[in-house]
Amino acid sequence: MSTQKFQELLVWQKAHLFVLETYKYSKQFPKEEIYVLSSQFKRAAVSIPANIAEGYKKKGKADKARYMNIAQGSLEECQYYLILSSDIGYGEKFKLKNIIR
Repeated sequence: MSTQKFQELLVWQKAHLFVLETYKYSKQFPKEEIYVLSSQFKRAAVSIPANIAEGYKKKGKADKARYMNIAQGSLEECQYYLILSSDIGYGEKFKLKNIIR
């Protein structure tokens, strides 16, 4: 089944949901994290669907693969931020972990 726009991709939909939930989750972080962990976490999360969207319209397979690889790297970065935020007691992350499985 062919898609006409990136929003139809299940992987993009899940990535977008992950961003929305990341914003909700990071709201509970302490104020001193607004320019540190919260900012980095949201930046990495937004990078996932953004790179999927950008790579979607690339013509060559190598270009498409490069953007998907960047999205994967951002996802791994978010995995670390989830571990860190949990380890320093910034709240439960079950909903976020379930989205990215």
